[in-house]
Amino acid sequence: MIVDLLRHGETELGGGLRGSIDDALTEAGWAQMHAAVADAATGAAPWTRIVSSPLQRCARFAQVLAERLQLPLSLDADVQELHFGDWEGRRAAQIMQTDADGLGAFWNNPYTFTPPNGEPVAAFAERVGAALQRLQQRHDGERVLLVCHGGVIRLLLARARGLPREQLLQVSVAHGALHSVQVAVDGTLTEL
Repeated sequence: MIVDLLRHGETELGGGLRGSIDDALTEAGWAQMHAAVADAATGAAPWTRIVSSPLQRCARFAQVLAERLQLPLSLDADVQELHFGDWEGRRAAQIMQTDADGLGAFWNNPYTFTPPNGEPVAAFAERVGAALQRLQQRHDGERVLLVCHGGVIRLLLARARGLPREQLLQVSVAHGALHSVQVAVDGTLTEL
């Protein structure tokens, strides 16, 4: 199975750790996402279906695209962004003022430090992995568009690239970026 990973575009509330905050896309965010899939939207879509995070910054675009391309759409809460707890909605500069040590520990190895009242990265990785495994089992041999979040894409690309766990946050994923991975039956990921 091939999964094309589309990160949502710029959001109304701007930068910082969005996590489970359900803010909408800006006009620029919509444009970023449309540009990422422009080739597919003008010709024959390569996908057999679209799967999306239920948060509106992903789901609303996925709904519009699915209708335009006449593809089935499903929402999967397991591909939502990492929940950042007390850090949600805050920028790194703001967190540095109140929890510089915690932010440093998180950046150094997100698997060994969890933001206060946040979701452990190991649990996040487990739920995203379970979602990908379900997709692979249900849609083996297909090409699926997954509309999701930066953290989800970083996690999957880090796995595909064979990076050490502590380097997860060093994977760069821009707003509206489109990346592709092949998912083998055994769950092995290969970046395309």
